[in-house]
Amino acid sequence: SVYDEVQGKILVDVTAPLQPPVWTVTLPEGRSAAEEAQALLGENVRVVSAFQNVSHIHLRDLEHGVDCDVLVTGDDAEAKEEVITLVEAAGTRGVDAGPLANAVVAESLTALLIAVNRRYKVKSAGIRITGID
Repeated sequence: SVYDEVQGKILVDVTAPLQPPVWTVTLPEGRSAAEEAQALLGENVRVVSAFQNVSHIHLRDLEHGVDCDVLVTGDDAEAKEEVITLVEAAGTRGVDAGPLANAVVAESLTALLIAVNRRYKVKSAGIRITGID
């Protein structure tokens, strides 16, 4: 089965649960979409949440420098480190943002960034975590 194939693997959840047309956050039963994925896939799949707060415009053009950070959350430290390596290979800085429960924050930031993009007529607003190297 598909569940047997993914055991021990890392699933990078990029879901941002949004409700169009105003693009507001719509959390599944009060938790993050990443936590929902973890519950569905079971403990043998290491779910890590990332990339919700980076515009698709940046991710489509890997030659373009990305001036924002990617929040990475998960309950498996080794899996998070592997995803941070992936994030950095995409030209961004990965920031370990804690356990998978914190994914709700990154997922919710997507709606906020869409609102900023609309207000300022841009397509690639992002965030930068300051005070760390």
